[in-house]
Amino acid sequence: MLRHDVTGATAIEYALIAGIISLAIIVGATAIGTSLTGPFAAVSAAF
Repeated sequence: MLRHDVTGATAIEYALIAGIISLAIIVGATAIGTSLTGPFAAVSAAF
């Protein structure tokens, strides 16, 4: 009988999860960077 091998499917699922997590990190870092532009501009203008 043939054995059911799900190793490839598991690797693909982990790759998708890693991709989604990295996308969330990139979006979050971009949002934080955009929101900090104002305060950093104010600080640099003060000097």
